Amino acid sequence: MTDMSAMAGEADPNDLAHPQPLYKLLRDAGAAVDMGPGDPDSPGGFANGMVIVGGTEDVRHVLAHPEIFSSGIEAVSIGQVRPLIPLQIDPPEHKNYRKLLDPIFAPRNVAKLEDQTRQLVVEMIEPLVDRGGCNFHREIAEPLPTTVFLQLLGLPVSRAREFIELKDGIIRPPVPASERVEYTNVVGEKIYAVLQEAIDERQAERSDDFISMFLDAEVDGHRLTEEDVLDICYLFFLAGLDTVTASLDCMLAYLAEHPEQRRRIVEDPAVIPHAIEEMLRWETPVPGVIRKTTQATEVGGCPIEEGRAVVVMLASANTDERSWADVDTIDFDRAENRHLAFGGGAHRCLGSHLARMELRVALEEWHRRIPDYRVPDGHQLLYFQELRAVENLELIW
Repeated sequence: MTDMSAMAGEADPNDLAHPQPLYKLLRDAGAAVDMGPGDPDSPGGFANGMVIVGGTEDVRHVLAHPEIFSSGIEAVSIGQVRPLIPLQIDPPEHKNYRKLLDPIFAPRNVAKLEDQTRQLVVEMIEPLVDRGGCNFHREIAEPLPTTVFLQLLGLPVSRAREFIELKDGIIRPPVPASERVEYTNVVGEKIYAVLQEAIDERQAERSDDFISMFLDAEVDGHRLTEEDVLDICYLFFLAGLDTVTASLDCMLAYLAEHPEQRRRIVEDPAVIPHAIEEMLRWETPVPGVIRKTTQATEVGGCPIEEGRAVVVMLASANTDERSWADVDTIDFDRAENRHLAFGGGAHRCLGSHLARMELRVALEEWHRRIPDYRVPDGHQLLYFQELRAVENLELIW
């Protein structure tokens, strides 16, 4: 197993914006790359150091074997007090939760949300059309999925800014690494309090929202406890308020800098679903996920000890030249696109259908009204190192 501790540290802004060459360096270094000794102040497996896996087939192998590469609470700490459901529940228990939750996020149910989502998108875009520019992150990418998800959960949209700050306090805590566990634990308590308040309200009176659906869901006589609902909502609070934001940022940034691809979308909106899949492959807004080994094992012939954090690089797998034809060509007509932007295996993203719908509707309505836009001359887009949001996504038209 290759030791690449020298590669650890703060990334260059250009590398964050265009990480694909670094992913190739990672894959060339070996199937399982040891990033050196851990940090005793880090949560979970990070205390023992990280191992990074980046090849497509190796990533698929890790994701397909949760009995060896666990997604449990020991893998990563993000302010939670119990495992987040269903992400941090491994099989066989995981199946019971997915049987309850999968129907709620099934395509037919997501389709029922499209009209209201489209209306929301239009209401956000229309005031911008005559302005000639905006910060897309602040005015579209962040408020759109936040509003959609708060409405779905039944949380007050009027508190959106407060909730976004709580979410950022977990995903991008503004403190040194040595203080992150303590900081995120405090923020986590605040999120639990917000969610518990909403659950208490639904226990008194049901409403037309996800929390009420979670409380009433039943499969084979199995129902969720109130604690289960709280743990599900904690995960959704973080994922629903950030991953689609990062995806929209990456896609609009890419299209703003590639006018030929943007023109294809404008001239033929039918290509948008295919364009979304290809941009998810190339940009992969959630670059990686974390697992922790339950036993000594190996990946691609490289040994990995028990108790190690394994960072599964979805973004690297999606740009692996050994598994993709014309891997560096962004092809909106790619015939087969089995990308891993939504993960894989038992823990594949529960909300992928909802995310795809939000992305499609946003791209359709934006390009219908603002077809020709770009990044201002001399303006360098700054991508976050974890989820690849672009907070300074300034666009002009």
